[in-house]
Amino acid sequence: MIDRRSFGKVFGAGAAAASLAGLSGLASQPATAAAAHRPGPGTGGPPPARGRHTSLGALKQIDAGVLNIGYAESGPADGPVVILLHGWPYDIHSYVDVAPLLAAEGYRVIVPHLRGHGTTRFLSPRAFRNAQQSVVALDVIALMNALRIEKAVLAGYDWGSRTADIIAAVWPERCKALVSVTGYLITNREANKQPLPPKAEFAWWYQYYFATERGRLGLEENRHDLARLVWEFNSPTWEFDDATFGRTAASFENPDYVAIVLHNYRWRLGLAKGDPRYDRLERRLAAGPTIGVPTITLDGEVDPFTPAGDGAAYRAKFSGRYAHRTLKGIGHNVPQEAPEAFAAAVVDVDSF
Repeated sequence: MIDRRSFGKVFGAGAAAASLAGLSGLASQPATAAAAHRPGPGTGGPPPARGRHTSLGALKQIDAGVLNIGYAESGPADGPVVILLHGWPYDIHSYVDVAPLLAAEGYRVIVPHLRGHGTTRFLSPRAFRNAQQSVVALDVIALMNALRIEKAVLAGYDWGSRTADIIAAVWPERCKALVSVTGYLITNREANKQPLPPKAEFAWWYQYYFATERGRLGLEENRHDLARLVWEFNSPTWEFDDATFGRTAASFENPDYVAIVLHNYRWRLGLAKGDPRYDRLERRLAAGPTIGVPTITLDGEVDPFTPAGDGAAYRAKFSGRYAHRTLKGIGHNVPQEAPEAFAAAVVDVDSF
């Protein structure tokens, strides 16, 4: 989610054209909710991608760094690689409709469960259940190493955007191109000490809830109901059904889920310590390194965490080839709410 320094207000505005050129069978259209929800059979167009799929197929597992990572894979094994990274409180099913679109375009699509989610597990029961920003990025580097992937297009939202941003900034040799929802999300914990306007603070209610023991108990005991509430707040126009939520909610049964979620949000507020081994890397990230790889940033117009200014708040952080798109009528979970527009951004940025 958005770094506090660039978070201007809760609701953003404005629209940009989102080219769907290059995505098989899709014409170029404005980045609107209508473009994301195309007409079905009998109406003169292809069926909408959103909600067409319910599974990413059988998951694979691989030891990578301190984790055994569960991930979905689709597309040709020798295709160019794209790694899709989810956020919280979500999981790999955010990409259930994006992955088939990209696989059909010839990409090898990798969708991993982040630490604390789904079938991803720590290899050691004694390992620090750490969720500071640097270690989540290092998990993805470890996964790439384990799969012998030298370079990939990275695309994500929420925790996934932050993770992809970090890799693009610190290890650009591993990132061919970047799609980042809500732009530049690398955290500066000193900046996070400054209060936001009250309306923006309200949107972050769960972050402060998780700072308390009451919040820990609430997450432990009410993880599904709490996540559903966040889904509804984050995506006010998305009419998801019980089955859609249930497929993702199963990932919250991971034994490390509560510890990882709490540490992530507490660490960001300076209320939990990280691992000293990563202090140097965190200092580098806190300095706000620019990102030079080709990038497309996406904003959901009705996402409560979208900053004002149609991407202007973070534009200076991207020094390479760049485009920004605001998706009208779309909320926080961009890949699941607007899979065609998200997949198009991946294809387009890869051709920059």
